[in-house]
Order: sequence, then C-alpha cells, then structure tokens
Amino acid sequence: MQVQTALIRALAAAGCVFDALLVVLGAVPGTWLRLRVVNHFQPVVPHKHWGTFVVNLTAAFFLGLFAGLHTVINNGCVAPSDGSPIMLLVGVGFFGSLSTFSTFAVELLGELQSRHWGEFITLAVASVIGGLLIAGAGYRLAFLYAN
Repeated sequence: MQVQTALIRALAAAGCVFDALLVVLGAVPGTWLRLRVVNHFQPVVPHKHWGTFVVNLTAAFFLGLFAGLHTVINNGCVAPSDGSPIMLLVGVGFFGSLSTFSTFAVELLGELQSRHWGEFITLAVASVIGGLLIAGAGYRLAFLYAN
C-alpha cells in the first residue's frame, strides 16, 4: 500500500512538472514578443502604457479565440481552463505572458501618482472593459467559424 501511494505521489509530481514545463515553453516566446511589440510602438504612441494596452487587448482577443476553438474542438465538453496540455502551452503560457497584468497595474499606478486623472480613468476602463469585450468577441468568433 505504501508503494502504491508513493508511486501515485511521484506520478502526480511528474505531472505538475510537465504542466509547468508546458507553461514555461509557451511563456518564453510570448514574453519576448510582448517586449518587442511594446518597444517597437514606444516611439509611436504618446505613452508606453498604450503599447502595453494594445498588446493586452490583442492577447485577450486571441486567447478568447483560442479558448473558443478549444471548446468547439472538444464539442463543448471541456472548459477553456481545463488544464489540457495545449491550453497550458498556448493559452496560459504564450497568451498569458503576451499580456501582462502586472505591467498594466504599475503603469496605471504611475498615471495615478502623476495625477493624470483622465489618462488613469481612460486606461483603466478601456483596458478592463475593452479586454472583456474583445476576449468575448474572440470566443464568439470561434463558435461562428465552427458553425
């Protein structure tokens, strides 16, 4: 009985390591792409946070689309957050690191500390509401495409 328990624990630990590895493998190119895109647009946009905004909304759309396609492929039987290997690699790893909540929060805090109230409110509302709407649009597009 102890051998079986130890074996089950070892397999569970190996599964966790495999899951983490999938997330890391997806996160590396996602992070690199975010850095390249934000830095590329920095001279074009008035403030760096608008580059982050564009990247976050783009990632939200494609994550919604990917999650929707994942659900369609699995005949609606699987939630987009089911922890499947492809969702861990592409959804959590790539698109999760392409978008960046922490950078958004720090940039938003900077606007608040600088007392740029209009910029703060615009960025906060546009990011949260826009992100939800565009992720929903991507998710819905997957179902429209499938039917």
